[in-house]
Amino acid sequence: MGVVVRVLGPWSESVDVAAEGGGKARGLYALGAWGVRVPEWVVLGTGVFEEFVRAAGLQARLGEFVAAGEVEVAVGLAAELRGALGVAEVPAGVRGLIGEAWERVGAEAVAVRSSMSAEDGAERSFAGQFDSHLNVRGLEATVARVRDCWASAFSERAVRYAFAHGVSRTFAPAVVLQRSIAARSSGVIFTRNPMTGAADELVLSAVYGLGEGLVSGAVDADSLIIDKQTGALLDITVGDKDVRIEPGDGQGSGPVPVHDDLRSARVLSDAEVAELTELARRIDTAAGTPQDIEWAIDETGVWLLQTRPITATATAPSVELRGAGEQVGAHEQRIWDNSNIIESFSGITSPLTFTTAADIYGRVYRGYAASLRVPPRQLRQTDAWTPVLLGTFHGRVYYNLLHWYRMVGIAPGYPLNRRVLEAALGVAEPLPAEIAKTLRPFEFDSPLARLRSRAVTTAVYARRLSGIDAMMAEFTAEFYRVYDEYDTLDYRSLTGEEAYRAYRTVDRDLVERWGPLMVLDAILLTTTGLMFLLTKLLLPKAPEWFLYAVVGPGADVESAEPARAMTELARLVHADPELKRIVDSTEPEKVHETLRDGGHAEFLAAVDDYLDRYGYRSLDELKLETPDLRENPANLFVMLRSAVGRVGDTVTANRADEADAYLDAHLGHGVRRRVYERLRAKVNRCAAHRERLRFCRTRAFGMVKRMIRVMGRDLVARDVLDEFDDVFQLTVHELRGCYEGADTATLRATVAGRKALRAKASTLVAPARFRTVGPRLSNVELAEQGWVPITAADAATPGTVLAGTPSAAGIVEGAAVIVDEPRDVAGGILVAYRTDPGWVAALPSASALIIERGSPLTHVAIVARELGVPTVVQIPEVTRRLRTGMRLRVDGAAGTVTVLPEGETL
Repeated sequence: MGVVVRVLGPWSESVDVAAEGGGKARGLYALGAWGVRVPEWVVLGTGVFEEFVRAAGLQARLGEFVAAGEVEVAVGLAAELRGALGVAEVPAGVRGLIGEAWERVGAEAVAVRSSMSAEDGAERSFAGQFDSHLNVRGLEATVARVRDCWASAFSERAVRYAFAHGVSRTFAPAVVLQRSIAARSSGVIFTRNPMTGAADELVLSAVYGLGEGLVSGAVDADSLIIDKQTGALLDITVGDKDVRIEPGDGQGSGPVPVHDDLRSARVLSDAEVAELTELARRIDTAAGTPQDIEWAIDETGVWLLQTRPITATATAPSVELRGAGEQVGAHEQRIWDNSNIIESFSGITSPLTFTTAADIYGRVYRGYAASLRVPPRQLRQTDAWTPVLLGTFHGRVYYNLLHWYRMVGIAPGYPLNRRVLEAALGVAEPLPAEIAKTLRPFEFDSPLARLRSRAVTTAVYARRLSGIDAMMAEFTAEFYRVYDEYDTLDYRSLTGEEAYRAYRTVDRDLVERWGPLMVLDAILLTTTGLMFLLTKLLLPKAPEWFLYAVVGPGADVESAEPARAMTELARLVHADPELKRIVDSTEPEKVHETLRDGGHAEFLAAVDDYLDRYGYRSLDELKLETPDLRENPANLFVMLRSAVGRVGDTVTANRADEADAYLDAHLGHGVRRRVYERLRAKVNRCAAHRERLRFCRTRAFGMVKRMIRVMGRDLVARDVLDEFDDVFQLTVHELRGCYEGADTATLRATVAGRKALRAKASTLVAPARFRTVGPRLSNVELAEQGWVPITAADAATPGTVLAGTPSAAGIVEGAAVIVDEPRDVAGGILVAYRTDPGWVAALPSASALIIERGSPLTHVAIVARELGVPTVVQIPEVTRRLRTGMRLRVDGAAGTVTVLPEGETL
């Protein structure tokens, strides 16, 4: 049977189009059969090209090219063939067929597109390998562009693509002619997410003008991710569309600047997105396989220009962590609040830190419930919510707040305890009573079973309340037994396997013992609530500062030890002019070397002693990715420089002494005072125990940090990860899998994806509180809840009064120092978005403390009261409205910060 030389189109038989029309023609034919709008088209079948080759006398050369077995030989032969095709005369018969095709399209301007037999297949797309030409006008130009398309079949890129993918080079080029669309917008839509492989997501890209700029990568595009079933917009990236591709006055097309007002605007309206989504669903269903669809919109509506199977869909590793990983019903609400959780996990927190913390929280609070003898069936019910007490969004950690109310309900006294919980967490918006009452930690089959369980829990709780001192002593002794054993290991000589075994042993032993001690938090909630009620009853006019000053862990609280030790080092520096010069003027990384070279052995011994005792501390000490002072001693000199600036300043009187004086004046020394002091002593002991317990937590995390660092270096040596820091981009389960036989092949891709997400997340504002409904937490919905790009806020003007929550009384006037870590305050007013226990060492350098987030019950707030540093917390946007150098007046008792005119004094 001879070669068929003909023009094909929508009127042809499908088998003929499939055999002779190439991939683009197959897609266009299918679109027409599915009943969607397609611009008029025809295709010059493969036989037309073969007739052109025969007439040009190039059959032998074509045969040599097809038979070539080496890629370099084939590339050379293809170049010769392409040159010959480019200058060969188009015979009259072939020209006549091109003229027939051009007349059938009947358009002033046409698109001339290659349509190879191997192109747009289910396995290989040949995307971008062959030529296409837009806005071709007139028959002569059309003939020339058809010949160009034929020649492009033998381009070097096409030949190398064919060799690389094992594709036969016997493919013959067909060419599609299609009516050009005067598009105001164009793009592509994939009916499966090609980045993740998610079959329930569509990915839509859109540009102004013609789609040539999009497919070539020359024009930035809007990218949308859409829920295939519901049509809901899950995510959108609005591109900076500085140019658009438009048809020229003559042949071809070119770039045209986009007006500034349109560059950052969305290309498509909601209605257009909805229409494209519905068309994509129809085609996806009809094709039976995921499709890559090209579309354009002109003044008459949507046109589909081609479709082809998606050939490369990723099966992406789990990259983004979102929410709490909780199974949530379609209409279930969750409230997310970062309150004082940012004291522990500030800013963007690594996946390893978050998943470690969430795992520990879940196991500890389940152990807490078991220790109160919650019945087995109800204990199993806690498995639904204890593992998801924390959530993460764009790298930030949040309380999954409703579950914390459930946790408080395990112990007796829920109505009182939940209100104290809100104060302890520093939540700005108390939960409505009608919601709070519904949040039960577990359910019972009958009221009698509930009463029986509550009686047992209450009895156990009462015993723990009276015996908490003995419990704490027993826990502390056991903790330091484990700690001393593992803290003294030589971590420089441990293998990764040895470090992992040590990590698992410590993790198991300490978490198991920690659960029962969580009753301390419940006891502190109960006794603090009773203390506040008794204060309101006996001292109804007591100022707000008194409520926070009258209770506390005492001046000898362990968590204040680093601050006191830092003050002693600062005194040594302040008393020696040479030491002071070195600390003040030398780069922190070089201070130790300079001191050594200068012969300051005695002072260096004091520094080494500090590192020996408190080297496990760091600024974000519960974030595993943050190096401690042993790993980065330079941070010690940063804090020391600030502390030196405060040496010799007068320290405000201890707030506890002022509280005693207030009690003497208003309550006397009778029975009421004795009752008050007895409860106060219990609260203070519990507060001290809580600080001691958290001090143990800090030490434990410091020890775990050292183990993880050994594992990180080991994974680099084993070629599992590229860099040591990459270990922090793994989840705790992925890290465990590295030592328990899991497949680690995808971890590099996982790490790369998470690093990219971290960079994007760093540009977003993290709202203090927001709500979500249902399981699908899209970026668009989060943006509506306050996750928006960071923008500069207007600075506060003189006379502005910013109100917050009183935390430590006293009035101070001075210069603001806005910091994201405790350094170089030197007697100024330290202003921070949040703090963590690692900031305690910097408190001696601050004349006052302003914290945007947190609560009066955070560690730093407690220690600030002990050190007499006036403190105000919970001032919205204070770090965005104040500027370093502004003169401020801080009134810790009133909870106000006043911006003063330059030069004004008290």
